Amino acid sequence: MSLLTVGSVAFDAIETPFGKTDKIIGGAGTYIALAASFYNNRQNIVSVVGEDFPNEMLEELKRRNIDISGIQIKRGEKTFFWSGKYHNDMNSRDTLVTELNVLEHFDPIVPESYQGTEYLMLGNLSPQVQRQVIERLTERPKLIAMDTMNFWMDIALDDLKETLKLIDVLIINDEEARQLSGEYSLVKASKIIREMGPQYLIIKKGEHGALLFHESKMFFAPALPLEEVFDPTGAGDTFAGGFMGYIASTDDISFENMKRAIINGSALASFCVEEFGTERLMNITAKDLEERIEEFVSLTNFDMIQIIS
Repeated sequence: MSLLTVGSVAFDAIETPFGKTDKIIGGAGTYIALAASFYNNRQNIVSVVGEDFPNEMLEELKRRNIDISGIQIKRGEKTFFWSGKYHNDMNSRDTLVTELNVLEHFDPIVPESYQGTEYLMLGNLSPQVQRQVIERLTERPKLIAMDTMNFWMDIALDDLKETLKLIDVLIINDEEARQLSGEYSLVKASKIIREMGPQYLIIKKGEHGALLFHESKMFFAPALPLEEVFDPTGAGDTFAGGFMGYIASTDDISFENMKRAIINGSALASFCVEEFGTERLMNITAKDLEERIEEFVSLTNFDMIQIIS
């Protein structure tokens, strides 16, 4: 089944306790599409770049069966650029530079060939842009998933709430869930957020795994303990891409299949953090992914011995 991703294709410059990079490829749309490509070969992407964006990367996306006709190339303009520095705990960071460039006035044009897409993943953009994409689709997808962040809760909360009414799955982290709901308990937060529109809520907890909520059901997926984390940038987007790529490839939106999708997304995210930027994602083999998923499964696989007194 076809999957449409909407998100930034951009440049990043990153500094962590393990080193720093010059300008490298980044952007939510990039990570999502690359991750989804491990499962789905019918992908489309809507984004915008400047003429400074390397054609080699666009060709790489095409090589992975990602239709890039929805990526606008603005001649004479520059691609979105973000620079950040991570603290020693790797869970917090400071933004050093944000240059919106072509993203400042992004008008998400959905090509006619993208109409009829069965699955839609809305990467972290303004809720107004996210809503525009939904409204420009002639048919509603089977499943619409969306990411957002604290920034939009701070400056565009009303717009965000309007967009939440139109989606099925919201993917956010624990800090964002608490801010959006006003509740510290993630169980209570999930109920409040799902009342805003999404039937399913995924709360990412970084190195502590992820939670899935739907109606009275709840599922927890652990994170794989890693020896070293070089760069957390894009891990959440990689998770979302793996999740939606798996859902689209199986064409199954049941709660049970979403649990499997979370494990697959978590496995890909665990690769992403092992090197800077998209570098690790570009070099994963099918065998690598299969072995990593088996490691995740082994974390939660155990025999229960019943003791009767």
